[in-house]
Amino acid sequence: MRKDRTIGLVVPFASDTVPEEGLQMYPGVRFVARGVGVRSLTPTGYDSAWEGILPAAEYLAGRGVDAVMVIGTSLTFYRGADAHEELMAKLRAATGLPVSTMSQAVVDGLRGFGARRIAVATAYADEVNDRLQAFLIAKGFEVLALEGFGLFGFGEPDTKSEADIIALGSKACAAAPAADGLLISCGGLRTLGVAQPLEQRHGIPVVASTQAAFWAALRLVGESGRVAGRGRLLEQSTAAPVH
Repeated sequence: MRKDRTIGLVVPFASDTVPEEGLQMYPGVRFVARGVGVRSLTPTGYDSAWEGILPAAEYLAGRGVDAVMVIGTSLTFYRGADAHEELMAKLRAATGLPVSTMSQAVVDGLRGFGARRIAVATAYADEVNDRLQAFLIAKGFEVLALEGFGLFGFGEPDTKSEADIIALGSKACAAAPAADGLLISCGGLRTLGVAQPLEQRHGIPVVASTQAAFWAALRLVGESGRVAGRGRLLEQSTAAPVH
């Protein structure tokens, strides 16, 4: 990646912190973060953070970043597909930059594999899972199975181990033998090491929120986002054109 490129991240934390897995994936890339403070994994917990997304993106644009990625899957899908599209349009208009969201990144990742009938594993409880399913259906996917950890607390996904996530993903795949892709949704889950073992076990591509978002962020600035040994999404070697 060119040394003068910087990627802005709107993050769900209360602090301006770059997600650790992103730094592990791309240690040589410059990221600048701006936090919006999600309070819990519930619609009420997302509301004030949602209102902070646009100002945070404008702040990052003012810092001279080359693209903006909004981190937070549930934060960006919970109001539905139409609200998400409106948010994307507002972000582009306000910043004049290439932009995307974690929700758009997982959609792009699944579509890139031609995956339409999917199994889904999440950190969330029922209300947020229902909203995710509605978002995915609106985006043209058929959700064959959905399994969640049932979490509400913002920091709780971080307590789940990779083994826990692999077990939940396998449960979703077992419930949907006809699935042609597995989505693991929640940027708070530590998923860097789960895609490859799940793909080897179940034979379908795995798209996880954090990896998809950082991969997509690199592609916003014309890079491939390739990372070896971390599953099929990150193994792709073709760089994307800058939007």
